[in-house]
Amino acid sequence: MTSHIPADRCKLPPAFWRALERCGLPPVAVLRQARLPATVLGGAQIVSTSQYFAVWRALETLSSEAAFGIRLVQMSDPEGYPPAFLAAYFARDYRDALMRTARFKRLCTPEELYITETEHEVTLTTKWLFAVEPEPAVSTDVAFALLLSIGRHGTGQNLTPLRVELMRPNSQGRAHQTFFGCPVHFSAARNALILKPGDLERPFPGHNPELLEMLTPALSAALGELDASDATGDQVKAVLKGKLASGRPELSEVARDLGLSERTLQRRITEEGTSFRILLNDARREWGCQLLRDGTSGIDEIAYLLGYQDTRSFCRAFRDWEGMPPSRWRKTMGDQPLLPDGTKEALRRAGANKSMSD
Repeated sequence: MTSHIPADRCKLPPAFWRALERCGLPPVAVLRQARLPATVLGGAQIVSTSQYFAVWRALETLSSEAAFGIRLVQMSDPEGYPPAFLAAYFARDYRDALMRTARFKRLCTPEELYITETEHEVTLTTKWLFAVEPEPAVSTDVAFALLLSIGRHGTGQNLTPLRVELMRPNSQGRAHQTFFGCPVHFSAARNALILKPGDLERPFPGHNPELLEMLTPALSAALGELDASDATGDQVKAVLKGKLASGRPELSEVARDLGLSERTLQRRITEEGTSFRILLNDARREWGCQLLRDGTSGIDEIAYLLGYQDTRSFCRAFRDWEGMPPSRWRKTMGDQPLLPDGTKEALRRAGANKSMSD
């Protein structure tokens, strides 16, 4: 195991929100249920794993479908997927596609894809590096449906797994069996998608080596930049932003979420010339400013989301940060343009748009 720990950064691409609309769920309603600002809709807003999971739980609350995640994938437009997934669609074969997905998945979420092969089966499982609660069932469905859809789309064949294992109780419906075309075992010990070894060798007729030759270095560079920016302070702030609403997070909680001992985390914070108190203050300031720019949350609600006991305490802190009350700052600043997604820009420079529309 390496000592490098990726930062807790998740993105929900525009294609996700478009698919929600096609399924009849207004994205704004989902974000309100998840208690997240509307700026997340732009795709450039970074959220933590806990906030990311909150979106999926909101979908489970607002949708009555047991297999809503599967329908969400079916209603998605592959051309709108992030480049990390698009690379898989132009791979040499299904194995190559899964390997590329596992390699570049962290550009979207701090989630690891494990591919375990034996003579008779290939098992796909995932691990969320910063999860402190079970992955929502709808998120698992999306992950497995997407991985299978990549194989079906790439090979042009209706591939069926050997079986699917899900930890949730039986939904009493047949939507999962209908989509996957194989036995689905509920109340299992793990979440796993088990494929036939021979399917991984099936070629992708749409294999585009020229596109991959341009796209892969861009994705690798983006991954390298992501690693380089994973300072301990940034990781701590990302975790803190996901915990602020529940009160004042402690160093021990953050250390646990990062997989570190409290002493090790304190040492790394000190080596970067800062302190946990400063990082907590910075996390509140950054998240508070983002919520104010968004404009969908009231001052009282923002104070709650930042973990303040009352609005007055938040306003006093904000005056110290910005020299003015939050209401005046909101009017002064207004909506600010968001930075473009660096990975998508790299893809644009690679000149791949025409190939992806074929």
